[in-house]
Amino acid sequence: MDNSLIDAVVLGLIEGLTEFIPVSSTGHILLAGHFLGFDNPGRTFEILIQLGAILAILSVYAWKLIAIARALPTDPKARRFVAAVVIAFLPAAVMGVLLHDFIKEVLFETPLLIAIILVVGGVLLLIVDRLKLRPRHSDIMDYPLPMALGIGAFQMLALVPGVSRSGATIAGALLLGADKRSAAEFSFFLAMPTMAGAFVYDVWANRDIITFDQVQLVAVGFVCAFVTALFVVRGLLDFVSRRGFAPFAWWRILVGTAAATAILLGY
Repeated sequence: MDNSLIDAVVLGLIEGLTEFIPVSSTGHILLAGHFLGFDNPGRTFEILIQLGAILAILSVYAWKLIAIARALPTDPKARRFVAAVVIAFLPAAVMGVLLHDFIKEVLFETPLLIAIILVVGGVLLLIVDRLKLRPRHSDIMDYPLPMALGIGAFQMLALVPGVSRSGATIAGALLLGADKRSAAEFSFFLAMPTMAGAFVYDVWANRDIITFDQVQLVAVGFVCAFVTALFVVRGLLDFVSRRGFAPFAWWRILVGTAAATAILLGY
């Protein structure tokens, strides 16, 4: 098998395993790509393989999404939930468009910064996980709209690779009064428009440089991401309810420290 295809498999597996847990899938993929020597024009691969993770979460939540869609004409709670997701999506969407070139050309190309942010984010996640917070909301259908906007503001932090979209939104939800399980679940739903929007925008922005070879690599990464993300999404809520977020925080610190050390040593 061609080395680039092997790299695509490895990176696709990493994407699926890390997209919905608070460790930063983009940070992991960029660091892995750095050490593998994997390069692609416009850094499109890292964004486009997220389609596999998107389809995985859509398949897991298909019936719930259908139920919400059917309830929209008659159920105020369903309409409020959809509005909450849209409101939470907009801040990062707007900033992502405005800062797209800076993110892709500067932040994506600074592996040491990504490694440091993994460590800092891990420490912050440990602190949040140990706070004696009193949850006021345990049902994502009842999240107030101002709370959704606050979660959306936290999601903007994830425009910096290494921060973690799920980590930022979950931490934000916890600080704003959610319990751990519903915070993770709302992060899942918020991921759908956020990741889909990033996918569509990146395809459009890089339409002139995407080649057939890239499409092949993305297809391989997509399949691997889809399969692994299915397993993660199905088991994550129960895991978080039992164990919290400390295991993910320690993983971030371990990976970030190891990566930063290797980079400083010239690897």
